[in-house]
Amino acid sequence: MTESTAKRNKIIINLLIISTFVVILNETVMGVAVPHLMKDLNVSALAAQWLTTAFLLTMAVVIPITGFLIQRVSTRKLFVIAMGLFVAGTAIAAAAPGFEVLLLGRIVQASGTAIMMPLLMTTVMSLEPHETLGRRMGNISIVISVAPALGPTISGLILSQFSWRFLFIFILPIALTMLIIGMRRMRNVGKTTKAPIDVISVILSAFGFGGVVFGLSSLGESGGEGSVTMLVVPLVVGAIALALFIWRQLFLQRADRALLDLRTFKTPTFTLSVAMFAICMMSMFGAFILLPLYMQNVLDLSVLSSGLLLLPGGLIMGLFAPLVGRLYDKVGPRPLLLTGTTLTAGGLWFLAFALNAQSSWVTLLIGHMIFSTGLAFIFTPLFTSSLGSLPKHLYSHGSAIVSTMQQVAAAAGTALFVSIMSGVLASGVSRGASLLEGYAEGIHVAFMLSATTASLAIITAFFIKKAKATAGAPPAH
Repeated sequence: MTESTAKRNKIIINLLIISTFVVILNETVMGVAVPHLMKDLNVSALAAQWLTTAFLLTMAVVIPITGFLIQRVSTRKLFVIAMGLFVAGTAIAAAAPGFEVLLLGRIVQASGTAIMMPLLMTTVMSLEPHETLGRRMGNISIVISVAPALGPTISGLILSQFSWRFLFIFILPIALTMLIIGMRRMRNVGKTTKAPIDVISVILSAFGFGGVVFGLSSLGESGGEGSVTMLVVPLVVGAIALALFIWRQLFLQRADRALLDLRTFKTPTFTLSVAMFAICMMSMFGAFILLPLYMQNVLDLSVLSSGLLLLPGGLIMGLFAPLVGRLYDKVGPRPLLLTGTTLTAGGLWFLAFALNAQSSWVTLLIGHMIFSTGLAFIFTPLFTSSLGSLPKHLYSHGSAIVSTMQQVAAAAGTALFVSIMSGVLASGVSRGASLLEGYAEGIHVAFMLSATTASLAIITAFFIKKAKATAGAPPAH
């Protein structure tokens, strides 16, 4: 690789990392803004939650298509489309006169966000030398883990001084700057192929992944107390569509026409990494939803104080990620994953037993920092091992699968743990416990399950191997 090529690749990757951080950060900023939106826009809590649900739903529908898009649309054009959609959505949301237009803005934002993460991972896998891949994936881990963690903190800081519109006004010039720089500096990576898109697969993917994420999100938002039709029907429809989608991809990939190539799962390291990734994402997003509920309903802390208490954990993940990336290049994934899963499960067990109605915020802070340190040791090895174990022509499909799993696991973690907490809370109150005691007991039981789930990842860590340099001829068309 010449010096000029290395410099070009560095610019492309850094531009994608910064842009992806900006769009992913936006994914979690709306949660703490719900009370402000309900008051300013005169909408119910359920309607306001749709600003997050619609974002996740759009992501779940668009991400599975990105494997196809990355192979058939040039890097520069796809980047401009993604950032252009995000900028347009942000501008619409900032200027929204009412709830419906704000919801439209969030959907447009999510359409661009969905493309960025798979594009970043595929481009890095294509450009970064194998011997420094772990270090570069460490930077990507900052995007995946730190951006969602910082979202509520930044949102709390903005909302303590300004209206909800400034959640978008502050991000708009940054996103617009990245779009302009990308239009000037982004270069195409690899060659594109020409093949017709399978419309039936797109429809099945939308109903499958969209139905599952919508059903899980509805379950999480209602705490399992919504109508059976609203909760069960989307999950059933999603499961059936997903089964049909998988069957069709297995048929189409024989002729290399699959929308999402499932031959990635023939690689054991990729399959194990995706399973472990799902476990960790469920635990992470479960903690993201449980801790603010505990801080605000049990400790009676403000939104701003709750966000600031989660900030040290996010900073830990950001500070450790580059170090973990360098260590991966030297020692491989197993020592890092064993350390990370042990700390993650340990932090969750600590929170499960230490948090009660009389606990202090210091106890919560310690548990969250242990948990966050563990996650910092997990994501970089998982990304690097999973995608690095695939042949080059499957990078885009592997990236799309990992990103899709993130959305499904996030929705599943939120739904599962909030439903358990709500069920225990209702049971406790019916037995005569106070609301505060009920919340504390519900969160205790939810963290017990989260810790048990995370402990399963320790076993999986023993079987993750370091990715070897792969080339793999692209399939013939």
